Amino acid sequence: MVYDMLWKAASKKKQSLENMVPSDSLIDLRTVVKRYETPAGPFTALHDADLQIGEAQFVAIVGKSGSGKSTLLNMITGIDRPSEGEVIIGGTPVHTLTEAQMASWRGRELGIVFQFFQLLPTLNVLQNVILPMEFANLYSPREREERALALLNRVGLGDQAAKMPSALSGGQQQRVAIARALANDPPILVADEPTGNLDTRTANTMLDLFGALTSEGKTIVMVTHDNDLAQRADRTFTVADGQVFEELPAITVATEPFDAWAAIPVLEEAAR
Repeated sequence: MVYDMLWKAASKKKQSLENMVPSDSLIDLRTVVKRYETPAGPFTALHDADLQIGEAQFVAIVGKSGSGKSTLLNMITGIDRPSEGEVIIGGTPVHTLTEAQMASWRGRELGIVFQFFQLLPTLNVLQNVILPMEFANLYSPREREERALALLNRVGLGDQAAKMPSALSGGQQQRVAIARALANDPPILVADEPTGNLDTRTANTMLDLFGALTSEGKTIVMVTHDNDLAQRADRTFTVADGQVFEELPAITVATEPFDAWAAIPVLEEAAR
């Protein structure tokens, strides 16, 4: 019986490795197209989108409403599937997974922070953070509680663990949502307009936390409409009319003043 269990586990691991796709990037979207059928006819939300993000990077995705940035985020998280192209996350071809495989993969590999927090109102703060660990069947019950409390302490809310979400401010609820997103120790944290309902001071505190997580090896992908906040990221991508462009930092070239008299001997030598 033990042999059978070990054989099944080894077979499952082998199948998982066989399904891996080589990629130099942690997040790799290859020529992704997404079309939707509407009463007015087909609508293309993404046009041949390419996006490569490495490990331990803090990336901002900006764009106007309706530009396609939410669709792009849905491709990364597996919430939606491409009409064409490939979505490779951590070597896994996410677009080929079944719904059951997708749910299991998402629980292990992604932490998602929503704009409106999405905390369960009938559970207290500690229970909300424990919930992803229960769904993924990770850790023992005691370890789950210890880990959840440690994460709440990390975001400065350890003393609020027994409170209900409704008793917290918006900024506090968002910090609980971040702790919950980190519960299963995923390599990627995806945040959809995480500062949309926060004041400037709280938003900056959250971005400081994102920066600290990046320095610890996490990859952060943040969708925002605020270009000032996007400047805090390592890289910024703009989505416009369904196409993805990376904004490259401005390069300042230092030049020495041109001395025409000093150049005369050089020109004379060249002319000989």
